[in-house]
Order: sequence, then C-alpha cells, then structure tokens
Amino acid sequence: MTDDLLEDDIPIIPKEYRRMDWFRGFGRQIGPLYERNDADGGYARAFLVCEHHTNGMGNCHGGMLMAFADTAFGHAVSMKMRNHYWVTVRLVTDFLSAAELGDWVEGTGTVVGHEGDIFTVRGRVWSGDREIMAGTGIFKSLGKRPDRR
Repeated sequence: MTDDLLEDDIPIIPKEYRRMDWFRGFGRQIGPLYERNDADGGYARAFLVCEHHTNGMGNCHGGMLMAFADTAFGHAVSMKMRNHYWVTVRLVTDFLSAAELGDWVEGTGTVVGHEGDIFTVRGRVWSGDREIMAGTGIFKSLGKRPDRR
C-alpha cells in the first residue's frame, strides 16, 4: 500500500491561490494553507478540509476553524504593518454552518479600528456561497520581524 496520491486524487487549488510558506511548527500541523493577494490590496487565505482537519462527525473541527480564522483575520494587521509580528488579544466568532470534508474554505479580514499598536478586525470565513463563520478579533502589533528568506 502507498500513501502517494494518484493524479486523480490531487485536489484542484484555484489558480489565484498559492501555497503559504508555513511548513514549520503550527503551520505544519494545520496546513497546508493557501493565500491570494488581490490587486486592490484585498486578500484571502484558504485551506481544503482534509481528513486531519475533521471531527468525529466528519466535519471540519471547530478548533481548526478558529485557528484558521485567527490567521485569516490577523493577516489584515500584516497588510497594515508589513514585516511586523502580531499576536491575538481576543477572537470572538459565531459558527454559522459546518465546513465538510473536501470543502474549499476561504477567509479574510478588514481592519475596522486602530489605536496605537492595537487593531480591531472584522472577518468572515466561507465556502462557496455558504457563510461558515463571522467574527471580530483584537490584535496587537509587536516589533519588526526579521526579513524573510
């Protein structure tokens, strides 16, 4: 038996997305994750719900959705404070529907408030035309991060 994917089993990733360069630590555990950057400055992050993301009912685990929302919403801070670290102070979400095995899940955020190094972000997570989550996050910008190689 082999764990290799047959060509027919390889998921189709939308062409506007590229795989994120996050292969260590937590990113390796929840990934692979993908991102899209729009010409107008907008963005989205995404993932394909795989077996390792699921709960006992075969849906995407709520913890995975929260971790994904954290990265998708928080990236709005990265768009404002390029090359800075940020941490999550608070993340509040509403689960609106389930993400199922095989769903392509996308998320984004918008900075709706900013005072000093604190940012308030409104975000959403969806799959196709189905809203999965909506919420807000409060994020704190930290010091400048080293240039990425």
